[in-house]
Amino acid sequence: MSWFLKTVPELSPNQLALPIVQDLLARSKQFQVEVHLIGGAKVIDCGIAVPGGWEAGLSFASICLGGLARVTMHWADFGGLRWPAVEVVTDHPIRACLASQYAGWLIKKDKFSAMGSGPGRAVVQAEELFARLGYSDPSSVAIFCLESRQLPTEDVVKMIVEKCGREPSDLYILVAPTASPVGSLQIAARAVETGLHKLMELGYDLGNVESGWGICPIPPVAANDLSALGRTNDAVLYGASVQYQLSDDDETLTSLVAQIPSLASRDYGELFEKLFQRYGNFYDIDPLIFSPAEVWLSNRRSGRSFHAGALRPDLLRTSFGLSL
Repeated sequence: MSWFLKTVPELSPNQLALPIVQDLLARSKQFQVEVHLIGGAKVIDCGIAVPGGWEAGLSFASICLGGLARVTMHWADFGGLRWPAVEVVTDHPIRACLASQYAGWLIKKDKFSAMGSGPGRAVVQAEELFARLGYSDPSSVAIFCLESRQLPTEDVVKMIVEKCGREPSDLYILVAPTASPVGSLQIAARAVETGLHKLMELGYDLGNVESGWGICPIPPVAANDLSALGRTNDAVLYGASVQYQLSDDDETLTSLVAQIPSLASRDYGELFEKLFQRYGNFYDIDPLIFSPAEVWLSNRRSGRSFHAGALRPDLLRTSFGLSL
């Protein structure tokens, strides 16, 4: 494998995300977020006891990507369904998506449980993924993004501080529920990361991937977190399109591209909430389903592009509760 990441101070995802965090802190009223000091760390509520909003969602997603991607919102067409979308473009896909954005650290203490995303993961290095990446971020600050309906307690913050080996004052934790505007947007912004993770699981050499570009519909906020879990996953599985610029043999890409989209899964075609209810356990669902709906691989070596997958506006309409 050639996709080991070098530690480059100028590309520290924690340091690059810090100005975005500081802007969120400075304009908390404008972004409709609330700042708490818990255990000496700054904890930013982005949708639990406050509205949050689309602007806060853009900042949350950008922070989650370690400041290494451009995140924008606009209207787009998804196979005849015109709907608000989030677009992510990055020239540092492994560093931004896997070493930062990927929700890979389970933070669990007493009754608190949340999946941890964000650049602080590269400081903690609690996941086997970082051994595979050969990467750590020696940043003096650590920034985490949590998907939860609860703010972390002082004991949870203390645990994170100990794992980081940093001072509490150098720790920033952003929290947003799944069923919130920030939750809807930041999960939809994971299309590029979802495809990269699928490539990794397929054993592909991610060192060949030079850039990623993805677009995904932003699901309307659901009435509860379980329904939101379904909608946000459906948005990616049935509405996201990604394109990767890479350099490889055309023969390899021809056989690879069909394995990446969600339709390669035995569970394809069913709404995610129903899948979750059927299996009763998130981890029993076919892991091959966690992929974008549509994938393009553009080969810099030959100039050819390879495509697989399809958008499913019919499933999106049902999942999003849209009137016909």
